[in-house]
Amino acid sequence: MNSKQRVIAALNRQPVDRVPVFMWFHPSTARRLASLLEIPPNRVGEAMGNDIFQAWVNNNHAMEGIVHEHDGESHVDDWGITWTKEGEYNQVTHYPLANKDRDAVLAYEFPNAAQDALLANMLPIMGRADRYYVGVDVSPCAYEMYWRLRGMEDALLDLAADPELADTMLGRCADFAVDVSVKACDRFAVDWLWTGDDVAGQHSMIMSPDCWRDLIKPHLKRVVDIGTQRGLPVAYHSCGAIRPIIPDLIEIGIGILNPVQCTCPGMDPLELKREFGGRLAFMGGVDTQYLLPNGTAAEVRRATARLLEVMTADGGGYILAASHTIPPETPDDNLFAMYEEAGITREEIYDRAAGIRSGTII
Repeated sequence: MNSKQRVIAALNRQPVDRVPVFMWFHPSTARRLASLLEIPPNRVGEAMGNDIFQAWVNNNHAMEGIVHEHDGESHVDDWGITWTKEGEYNQVTHYPLANKDRDAVLAYEFPNAAQDALLANMLPIMGRADRYYVGVDVSPCAYEMYWRLRGMEDALLDLAADPELADTMLGRCADFAVDVSVKACDRFAVDWLWTGDDVAGQHSMIMSPDCWRDLIKPHLKRVVDIGTQRGLPVAYHSCGAIRPIIPDLIEIGIGILNPVQCTCPGMDPLELKREFGGRLAFMGGVDTQYLLPNGTAAEVRRATARLLEVMTADGGGYILAASHTIPPETPDDNLFAMYEEAGITREEIYDRAAGIRSGTII
């Protein structure tokens, strides 16, 4: 069973040879594992057994796809947002619509001319589409795109004080995501459409669920519709405590939820599986705050075994992933313990790395 077959079977609740895996690694973790396995950092996920490849074709490319070597280095993206390397990640250091008046916000023009260049990010991974499950990431779709333009404080104020302006601008953010979704799905034989907006924090949503339903849900649905109308599974990413809107996500056609940030209220993956598992698949749920960095290998093994037992109790509907990127303080033994419970041995990982080094795995 190859990776594509494995993911398709799992999402369809059909038998698999092992649970499919899609792990994301903190840049420091990727460098450490790359050194251990003697491969380039960008091949670590493949060596570790990832079954899914996808590329960013929206503003997340500016955040994660453009890498700076030194702290303080910056770039200005096609939206006019300035990103600066702070620690391991790019952070927004200039919001083009922050502190702007209503007319200036409404006059903003989205960089539609950049779409073809963004879509070209799919080309390197399409050569793997015969063996791997291939996705296109069109996030951020609405709210997260708006706050990157407007700044978090002004974006939240708009939701409360000027919902008409917020609705218009959220619609324009979604228009861009719809456009790239249509073009990506028409040009490439993708396996799923990946959407997302971070709309919650560690303890609750950052706006009320009713506000999300009124102003954000209709625009997100337009993006989701591009996938569902083509018969594609649609995944949705939001960190944090999003339990209040999970039924809404199912209603608009979301089929896979990520990352299931299990330490947040209402986000216990075992409870979510019992409540929504018949209508929703899950990707995530392995705790990166406490378990992976601070637990023992035996604790990681037990927790992973329990997670897999419950999350696949209906025959599938689950992709093993962490609740965030794998943090750099995670001991190697903990990482390998998690993979071994998923049916991926340390020897298999080293063999795959050897194949990457030798060129037999391209």
